[in-house]
Amino acid sequence: MEFSELIKTAKVNDVLLMSPGLPPVKGTLCVTSHHLLLSSQAGGNREQGQMELWLLIRNVDAVEKSVQNLSWYQSPWTNGSLQETRLANASGTITLKCKDLKILHLEIPGMEECLNIASSIEALSSVESVMMTYPFFYRPQSMKLENGWQLYPLEKYYQQILASDTGTWRLSSVNEDFAVCPSYPPVVMVPAAVNDGALRKSASFRQGKRFPVLSYYHKKKGTVMLRSSQPLTGPNRKRCREDELLLGAVLERGGRGFILDTRSAQAAKQSHVMGGGTEHRAAYPRWKRLHRPLERGRPLQESFTRLVEACLDTSNSMDRWLAKLEASKWLSHVKEALSAACLAAQCLDREQACVLVHGYEGTDATLLVTALAQVILDPECRTLAGFQGLIEREWIQAGHPFSLRCARSAFSHARLKQEAPVFLLFLDCIWQLGRQFPFSLEFHEGLLLTLFEHSYASPYGTFLGNNERERKLCDVKEKTHALWLWLNREGDKYRNPLYARNPLVIWPSVEPQSVLLWQGLFLRWIRPPHYLDEAWAEIQKIARNSQVHTERSKIVFITSFRIDSINTPDGYGSCRPREKAEGKAGHEQRLPVEHTLSSLR
Repeated sequence: MEFSELIKTAKVNDVLLMSPGLPPVKGTLCVTSHHLLLSSQAGGNREQGQMELWLLIRNVDAVEKSVQNLSWYQSPWTNGSLQETRLANASGTITLKCKDLKILHLEIPGMEECLNIASSIEALSSVESVMMTYPFFYRPQSMKLENGWQLYPLEKYYQQILASDTGTWRLSSVNEDFAVCPSYPPVVMVPAAVNDGALRKSASFRQGKRFPVLSYYHKKKGTVMLRSSQPLTGPNRKRCREDELLLGAVLERGGRGFILDTRSAQAAKQSHVMGGGTEHRAAYPRWKRLHRPLERGRPLQESFTRLVEACLDTSNSMDRWLAKLEASKWLSHVKEALSAACLAAQCLDREQACVLVHGYEGTDATLLVTALAQVILDPECRTLAGFQGLIEREWIQAGHPFSLRCARSAFSHARLKQEAPVFLLFLDCIWQLGRQFPFSLEFHEGLLLTLFEHSYASPYGTFLGNNERERKLCDVKEKTHALWLWLNREGDKYRNPLYARNPLVIWPSVEPQSVLLWQGLFLRWIRPPHYLDEAWAEIQKIARNSQVHTERSKIVFITSFRIDSINTPDGYGSCRPREKAEGKAGHEQRLPVEHTLSSLR
């Protein structure tokens, strides 16, 4: 297939671009294989035109057409037949609703040109071949293809766990050729007492062959969190000896574990009829099952769509807005996700028990819970680099099907297939954590917004494909650039100037009053965003000035200390004795302010 076959009209002059909150701009519209470009018309005195629009066509979620100035005329050289009747002075408006929730209006002169442009955009935005997408053609001069893909290797993370472990765990290459589980990475971490043969048999007992593997090692308590898919017990309550041995090997003598099922008890019971099921208590005696139902698939996608519709309707009264917000159920999904993650974190940290998380396939709600729990527990996951590494191993490497889930956003008129904003729900939960603990995350919401945009449409190959096997078949790491390298170059742009490392567990409030609408995402194109940008710029400026002032104060302190040391008989200066300044045995140590406040909720 050639892109030229899909482009019916490549260029149109005098196109008017309109977008909410911005003044209209007239210019020349160009359609390329991957982008929609609009350059404003040049003024006098040889003034150059300015690029007003550079839109990745893959970002278009829906195309709507309307006609204006419709009139008819007959040529004087015709016999008046309908075939000879023509449109005169007709123009059309194309409304582009994008996956990042932006809405653009293009007023195009000429009915034929308008229809051709709309048809071209629809065809180009629906190209199904992964290897025809823009990341395979994007070649920035400042980046090399091989750079960026090894910034957060999974093996390095596993080696760090092995270094602090007592020989209970090992690395297994049983899935090296993706023959055992197509959605798992080539290397996984499993109990050392379980051989690869047992892993293969356990995989055959789990949906999608996703046998239990280590997700997170909680160093402070020595507990672990695992993830898998549901067991295939079926209506006859089948058992798998190897799967039972695998989970038994996770628990030390006298240890206990919790199976956190992201389905309701009723849904888990009904899955037996379809060949799925749950771990039988008699077969897994030291594991206790807990149910925390989380929506996925169509209900979650419809909730996202209803919320966006409510946010776009600016004519709502207060009562109607609150009713629509409640009817969307989006904030309820956020609350339930945070509650499930807190439960997993509580089992690991306070109950000192191991946790296995699974639902159905183990590629959606399961990853949502395991990733959120790590941010709650581990201060390293709250750093800029640590958060990127978390997404790499718990979402991308762990097999979340990004190509299926992010194929459409909130505006698409196409029939839903497997779309669901699970990753967006994760980002929303992270935003809630950042709002409740403004000093504990090294990044601000700008990073979350960027990740949302790139998960749906990106020039980088990081979110392409549904698993590592598909990315391997398409040579994604050899033929596309990684998002992480570019993000790290822009690191200061996303850094939270208020950040102070907090080694404690951050327990978020999940009360309904504490869960708020993420206005920076859902209202970002409705109200001008430059006020928020100016506020962040001012905060960063204050933070930089504060750092400079702190450094100067240190220099003054050190200088005065040296002078005082010279002028005092004992040579220790006026800072002695140290105990008076710092307190004895650290008795005056204080918890971070935000943790103290969260404890009082």
